[in-house]
Amino acid sequence: MTDKIFRWIGLISTIGLGSLLIMGFPGSQIMANHVENLSPDFIKGVDISMLFEVEANGGKFYDNGIEKDALQILKDYGVNWIRVRIWNDPTDENGKPLGAGNCDYIKMTELARRAKTLGMKVLVDFHYSDWWADPGKQNKPDSWKNLEGASLANAVADFTYEVLKYMEDNDALPDMVQLGNEVNNGFLWPDGKIAGEGGFDSFVTLFNAGAQAVRKISKDTKIALHLAEGGNSDLFEWFLGNVTTRGIDFDVIGISYYPYWHGTLEELKSNLNNIEKYGKEIAIFETAYAWTLEDADGHPNIFGPDMEITGGYKATPRGQATAIREIMEAVAQVTSGRGLGIFYWEGCWIPVKGAGWKFGEGNPWENQALFDFKGHALPSLRVFNLIYEEDYIEPELREIISPLNIKISLGESPALPEKIKILFSDDSIRSLPVKWEHIEEEFLTSPGEFQVEAEGRIKFAYSGKI
Repeated sequence: MTDKIFRWIGLISTIGLGSLLIMGFPGSQIMANHVENLSPDFIKGVDISMLFEVEANGGKFYDNGIEKDALQILKDYGVNWIRVRIWNDPTDENGKPLGAGNCDYIKMTELARRAKTLGMKVLVDFHYSDWWADPGKQNKPDSWKNLEGASLANAVADFTYEVLKYMEDNDALPDMVQLGNEVNNGFLWPDGKIAGEGGFDSFVTLFNAGAQAVRKISKDTKIALHLAEGGNSDLFEWFLGNVTTRGIDFDVIGISYYPYWHGTLEELKSNLNNIEKYGKEIAIFETAYAWTLEDADGHPNIFGPDMEITGGYKATPRGQATAIREIMEAVAQVTSGRGLGIFYWEGCWIPVKGAGWKFGEGNPWENQALFDFKGHALPSLRVFNLIYEEDYIEPELREIISPLNIKISLGESPALPEKIKILFSDDSIRSLPVKWEHIEEEFLTSPGEFQVEAEGRIKFAYSGKI
């Protein structure tokens, strides 16, 4: 039996679209349209936790070819907050640094002080661990490994207070503090593990111990609860519903949302508007996107070619800027008006030997920084200022990128897709609904070529051939 094979034959026409002149190398000229409902103090933040280590190993930063302080460059491009993570003791049993910034509170206080001097605000991220903490691992600091119950809660309170007091004494008191990092399954395992014996009760007790220390230092410093998987409404509903009924003390819901991991932009928007019912302010605490698929140091990067389709943007400075803009817009349009803003994760993590994700290893993140491999500010940084400008350019359709691999036997009808993926001139990749014309039976029962058209925002066709 002979099969018919369907392939794209391309765009036939576009409907009602403007045009855009794009100059320079592919993806270098960014598009960032005005975002409505932006408050003057909307958070345009960048996590800079790796910066101390990058600079200590010789990393330098440039704007228009002129060497400058990285924080000054960020401020010049509209960034008004920075974020730093704090690990309790990021060393091994021999006192050797673990790497990934070696983010103890002394180093992070210095970064925070520099930001404060420039008039920027500061978010501190307590991991309550000696190294990386995330939904898959929440290890206690080694010095707390034998503590439990009230002793562990006291350790949380004391460490939180001591760090914040040190920061206050060094002109670096944070404006916001998150207690734990991506605590989807709690922190300080096993004691504060949601799936553990103490469950939500133990987690809230430990969290509130830290919150009490923050309130003791400053009544003005906001306290945040940080969860990953920003497009997962069920997770947020489950977690927030449980902790709020147990009297947890916090002001801000912080969210990790990486478009290539955490769902579509529509799923993020839905979740943001759902959780506003808890009466808390809302911010994206972590997000990022690639500006290139190239690698600088031979260490495999987290963002690879397959993530462009999943993430929804090309890996170009233009695609990176569009991703940032659309995520800021999603937060700005939270229906309650409680959307505070976003933090871009590790925007200054350029490839410098000695500043890898782990001691002795490389950088998996350099193609998602806001600077190129040599430390030059990327065009995408302009997005933080451009979102306030009134100009608007309608993105133009560029090409169909949906893969097509449909085979049918004679007499069968093809299962044609209800949506197709289209690359736009802002380097976003969007799924558009289409409506197919009826396929006459004679085309499916006899050899030859034929064309099937569809219309939506675009008009295009498949060709079938025996």
